[in-house]
Amino acid sequence: MKDTELQMQEQEQSPAKKPYNIRERKIKNAAYRGMIRPELADELYDKIMNIVVFQKKYKDPNYSARDLAKELKTNTRYLSAVINSRFGKNYSCLLNEYRIKETLHLLVDKRYAEKNVEEISALVGFANRQSFYAAFYKNMGETPNAYRKKHSDKKIRI
Repeated sequence: MKDTELQMQEQEQSPAKKPYNIRERKIKNAAYRGMIRPELADELYDKIMNIVVFQKKYKDPNYSARDLAKELKTNTRYLSAVINSRFGKNYSCLLNEYRIKETLHLLVDKRYAEKNVEEISALVGFANRQSFYAAFYKNMGETPNAYRKKHSDKKIRI
């Protein structure tokens, strides 16, 4: 009995290991973020939404923050500051969020039923399996296969 209690106490004291090496986000307070004029930040926000979301640049696994900054005729520091302040995340997390949103539709779409999860991840712009699984788990709290199974079961029952 004492051994079991001791083990339980050790488990409670040790930090829980998170799957896929997900770490808590540390909020940094960079001085340059407050230096951007609100009008410029709003303008960049609209342009970012247009390029990343509406033109679906997130599907290109090689589309970098530098590419976006060049397209917006700004520098990466301004771009980063706008993304951090307006979206509340960094560039990679922003792209991954839209990739995951599209993945959710494709995983349950009957037209993509024959495609495996890795093929779908490539379609939405992930360069490798590991980054896809980590981003999916971080956003959804479950694996892509578990999500697909859970939601395909619901569609069959209806």
